Amino acid sequence: MNDVLNDLKSRENSKSRDGMSRFGINPEKAFGISVKYLRELGKKIGKNHKLALELWETGFHEARILATIIDEPNKASKSQFNKWINDVNSWDLCDQLCNNLLVKTVYAYDLAFEWSISKTEFKKRAGFTLFAVIAVHWKHLEDLDFIKVFPRIIDEATDDRNFVKKAVNWALRQIGKRNSNLNKLAVETAEVLTSSENKSAKWIGKDALKELTDKNVFIRLKENG
Repeated sequence: MNDVLNDLKSRENSKSRDGMSRFGINPEKAFGISVKYLRELGKKIGKNHKLALELWETGFHEARILATIIDEPNKASKSQFNKWINDVNSWDLCDQLCNNLLVKTVYAYDLAFEWSISKTEFKKRAGFTLFAVIAVHWKHLEDLDFIKVFPRIIDEATDDRNFVKKAVNWALRQIGKRNSNLNKLAVETAEVLTSSENKSAKWIGKDALKELTDKNVFIRLKENG
């Protein structure tokens, strides 16, 4: 673990770190290292659950992203994820955790429902981010599994925190691009939100409708059956 941490520290880029805040990324305990390099490093290291746990515990931003890359989905536990998500303090780490690791575990769908009603900003974002990535990657799920998500989207769309509402919007769009039936239901959900007097809900609905009703989306869904 020390060798990996020393490698990260040796690549510290203060200019990149200082620029992270412009993208809404928390620069605290960060080295300013690109995700591209972290993926290359992760490939060299290989999957290693024990090392992933150790890297996460260092508290360093890039070490935690690397942990999500090298952890082993079949060895990671639900209690581990419930602990990790409470440590997340930046949208990019939240999304890396969901995309690199969580969506590859059996816990993702259940955690999406549990976390999407959290009062904690990044935990709630993670819940809706999971709905979005599950819609893309979990091909085995039935439409009903996603139809259950629409009421949750409507209920939580009034949360005006930027990183939450963007994730709610993302979930609605990704579910609506899964197939023609879900597209129709997602459009109906977006229309409900658009008619809301709540500013956040209205934005989510209007923005989602632009993509969900795009002719190119219709063409792709028709081609895919």
